[in-house]
Amino acid sequence: MSLPTIKEPALVPLRVLCALSGGVDSSVATALLQERGFAVVGAMMRFWPDDRPAGAFDLCCSPEAAYDARRVADRLNVPFYLLDYRKEFDEVVVDPFVPSYLRGETPNPCVWCNRHIKFGSLVRRAQKLGCEFMATGHYVRRVDRSEGVELHRGRDPGKDQTYFLWALPRDILPYLLFPLGEFDKLQVRQMARERGLGTSEKPGSSGLCFITHSVRDYLRATTEPNPGPVIDASRDGEVVGEHHGIQYYTVGQKRGLGLFQSHLSRYVIDLRGDDNTVVVGTREMCQWERLEVHRANFLLDVDEVPRCVMVQVRYRQDPTPATLAFTGPDSFELRFGKPVFAVTVGQSAVLYQGERLLGGGVIVERG
Repeated sequence: MSLPTIKEPALVPLRVLCALSGGVDSSVATALLQERGFAVVGAMMRFWPDDRPAGAFDLCCSPEAAYDARRVADRLNVPFYLLDYRKEFDEVVVDPFVPSYLRGETPNPCVWCNRHIKFGSLVRRAQKLGCEFMATGHYVRRVDRSEGVELHRGRDPGKDQTYFLWALPRDILPYLLFPLGEFDKLQVRQMARERGLGTSEKPGSSGLCFITHSVRDYLRATTEPNPGPVIDASRDGEVVGEHHGIQYYTVGQKRGLGLFQSHLSRYVIDLRGDDNTVVVGTREMCQWERLEVHRANFLLDVDEVPRCVMVQVRYRQDPTPATLAFTGPDSFELRFGKPVFAVTVGQSAVLYQGERLLGGGVIVERG
């Protein structure tokens, strides 16, 4: 279940801080909590800078979204706080972003925003406000076992967000509620309409909240071109083109490489920050049988982690079976049953057992 059952009305209702974003998901989550008998406090985290460009942050994390969140709080008659997390957001999310790309990595900043800010600082704030729980509109299921709280995939496979929660500290799981875990997006919008919430038809947000258009556009605006060679690993490192900067390319990319006509079937297989080189190869060379991760985190005791797991190395990817072997106190190796396409350094390898989220780590090596 995604909410603990309240069998009888409490003399003093349990207090929960619900993270409001101004979107339909968090709006409905707040309403459902209230209907279940919780005393709800709404809060939105401010990430946007004072000098934000026009048109940026239109769908989430914006003054406009804060206005929508406050309207929902007023509609539901719950207290509302706008909390300033600009400095922490810059330090955790924005500042490391570009340097990662310049090293030839593809970072996953939402993972660290969730760990340190949305489910880190906000949980501590909820506790200071006297709240027993913190809730969000994520499509994740909380399952209570005798051994403790587990996180499971949301019922809606198209909206499941467990992939971004693998790095959460295990000790905060008992404090988390996910009211939408059992529903799909269509049901959530219908519930919003039935409750007269103004966010019922609001478009959903996607991508990174601090980026106006695309990641590539953001990188072109924040970095300088740094040309270098494109080499073909299938032809003993033959130079087959010139790139504009490794930060503008991604592993698995096929289009827009500017290669000779004879090399149009090549894919990016590596981005070498040490010598500013883009490496291309055949599709077969863009598949890997193993990977190693650092910064490992588990949501269960380490000695209970199964050796045979299901793994996702990208958010929109079907899980694939792998065998796990520990290589250090915060690292492990995965060997796949069959090669996996476009495994990317800097991305997350996330582990599952059935529907249950086990943990994960940051990919640092492939082979």
